[in-house]
Amino acid sequence: MCRTKARVEPRAQALEQTLTPTPASKMVAQRQRSSSCSSRRHLAGSLMFLATTAFALLLPRSSPLSYGIVIDAGSTGSRVHVITYHAGALLQLDWSRTSSLKATPGLSSFAADPGSGGLSIAPLLEFARRHVPRDSWVHTEVRLMATAGVRLLDVTTAEAIMESCRELLRGSGFRFQDQWATMISGADEGIYAWVAANYALGTLGGARQDTTGIIELGGASIQITFATDKPMPPEFSHVFKFGDITYNLYSHSFLHLGQECSI
Repeated sequence: MCRTKARVEPRAQALEQTLTPTPASKMVAQRQRSSSCSSRRHLAGSLMFLATTAFALLLPRSSPLSYGIVIDAGSTGSRVHVITYHAGALLQLDWSRTSSLKATPGLSSFAADPGSGGLSIAPLLEFARRHVPRDSWVHTEVRLMATAGVRLLDVTTAEAIMESCRELLRGSGFRFQDQWATMISGADEGIYAWVAANYALGTLGGARQDTTGIIELGGASIQITFATDKPMPPEFSHVFKFGDITYNLYSHSFLHLGQECSI
C-alpha cells in the first residue's frame, strides 16, 4: 500500500514554494526551507523538476521570450512549474525566471470526492497568473500530467478527477486543450525524465552511446529508461526523435515500487 504521508521535495534550480492544508485553509503558501538532504536526494529532486520541463522542448517558438506551464500531478502533491525560455534551434530555459509551487495532497487523495480534485490546483493556476505577463496568457500553454498516484485508481475515478481539473483549466485564461490534461503512462514518465537528464547534461542530440540512462524514483512508481541499439520487447521499446537524431529507448515503469509505497 502507498503511504499517505506528505513530504516536501528538495528544490531544483529555481524557486519552489509549497502549499499545505491547514485547519483555517486547505491551501496555504509557504517558502520551502533549505534542505539538508544528501546529494543523492538533491539530484533526484532536480531531475524530477527537469522532467516536468522536458515537454518545453516541443513547444511552439513564436517569440524570443516565451512561457510554458506544466502541472506535475504526482502521488504526494501537485507542482506547477512556470517555465520561461528563449526560442532557437534548441531552446534555452531561463532559470532566473522559472519558478515553482507545490500543493498537497496529491490528486489521488480525492478518490472519494473526485469533483474536488480540480479545486486543489486552483492556487497553482493563480501562482502561474502572477508569473506570466497578462498579455502572454493567451499564447501560453498549460498542461497537466498525472502520474502513478492517479494510475493506481480505478479508471472511472481517475477520469472524474481529470475532468474536474480540465474544467478549471478551461477557464484559466491560458491556452488549453482537453487532451493536455491527461494521465501519462509510466513509460512516458520515464522518457520525459530521460530527455530532461540528457538535456541538462548536454548530451541530448548527440550520439546514442554518449547519452545517460536514468532510474527515476517517484512516489508510487520507479522508471528505468535508456537508449540502446539492442533488440527489446515491443512493450518496452519507444522511438524518440530529436531534430535529425532518432533514439531507440527502453522505458519500463514499475508501479508500487515508489518511495511512498511498500510491497
